[in-house]
Amino acid sequence: MPIKIIQAAAFFIDNTLQENIAAAIDTHSGDIKEIASPDILLKKYSASPKENWGDLVIVPGSVNAHNHSFQSLLRGIAADRPFLEWRDNSLYKYSPRMRLDDIYSGALFAFTEMMKCGATTVSDFFYLHQFGSESDEAVVQAAKDCGIRLVLASTMYDWDGAPAGYVENVAAAVERTEKLMKKYSGGMTKVIPAPHSLHAASPDMIKAGHKLAKKYNTPYHIHVAEEMFEVEQVQKEHHTTPLAYLDSLNVVDKHMSIIHGVWLNENEIKTMGEKGAHLIYCPSSNMFLADGISDIPCYLQNNVPIALGSDGACGNNRISVFEEMRMVSILQKAKTCDALCVNYNDAFTMGTSNGAIVLDLPIGKIAAGCKADFVGISISDFSMQPLTQKGQQFLPNLIYSMQPTAIKRVAVNGQTTVINNTLTNIADKRVLDLVHSTMQHLEKD
Repeated sequence: MPIKIIQAAAFFIDNTLQENIAAAIDTHSGDIKEIASPDILLKKYSASPKENWGDLVIVPGSVNAHNHSFQSLLRGIAADRPFLEWRDNSLYKYSPRMRLDDIYSGALFAFTEMMKCGATTVSDFFYLHQFGSESDEAVVQAAKDCGIRLVLASTMYDWDGAPAGYVENVAAAVERTEKLMKKYSGGMTKVIPAPHSLHAASPDMIKAGHKLAKKYNTPYHIHVAEEMFEVEQVQKEHHTTPLAYLDSLNVVDKHMSIIHGVWLNENEIKTMGEKGAHLIYCPSSNMFLADGISDIPCYLQNNVPIALGSDGACGNNRISVFEEMRMVSILQKAKTCDALCVNYNDAFTMGTSNGAIVLDLPIGKIAAGCKADFVGISISDFSMQPLTQKGQQFLPNLIYSMQPTAIKRVAVNGQTTVINNTLTNIADKRVLDLVHSTMQHLEKD
């Protein structure tokens, strides 16, 4: 078993700064084999290579539990417009023009930007299928090329009001998704089913996605109640509320992770807690698109695990999970006028270990058996100061004041992917050149 020893000034383990600690990494699997003092590990694995992160503090990599990678190419387009106008004039207008190379470029751009901001795993909720499964493979290749851990949420979409490239019938969506699930079942890439939403996936499509999740024992993701129009539509067509309707389809269970959940009532949230479903919350996106504010204290009170997502970069418009940690806490404080409703410990858990729950991966913690997904934080960065000798402000500063300048190193699966804001697996200029090429193409009438 090939082992590498990683040392640093400190590791942030179990929400405490621990000095005089090192990690032994299985470089074949990317697993953390052991955590102990450097003396113990250097003696036990004396022939193993050593990697010293100097004066950095190593924290778990953040988990971006919901993103749409292609939307990074549309950032700044149709900004400050109502939701449906934003959708029609950005997503629906430009995504049909995207070539296979553009899909790859968008994914590479999104993944590298978020990785520079400390994300080591991303769930890409992807639905541009004008090239069939080749579109999915382009996203997978982009993740491989930059080194990020990918969960491809293979979107199942059959509403004929959307661009043609989004739409598949149920049989085609199941066949494509199942083939991908069999091909990518773990490691650095995993595929899960993702029926889009109640307004863009039929009941049969939603049930088919849930059936795949049960068959392969994976999560499935679905947008629920992001906008009030979906609540009104479900009420009009089915005479009930969104989560209640999904429950009537028998798809609310431990496999389900809903995205947004802005307009669910207390009874619906209670049902999620009772049946083991999860929430993926995207606070910045919900603010940017004027969706509303999810009742996070109610989800917490009903024991619904909450993870965080950036959503797509044309509806946020940043793609940093550390930013979402800050936003989930301060937005809920503003809504409730309760300073205690979501604290910095809650926010950190949502952005790290709860991501492991909604993606069903051994990530989000620095512990033996988990993946070696690390972010190196400089406590010399102004945004991480002041800091007492005991380091009591470390986590509050990480959540509420840290700027991206403090993120000095990122490793995924034990392999360094970012040093001093520079990518290691692909040149920064290469990413920008690909983005410029795509924009020149999209600008053509």
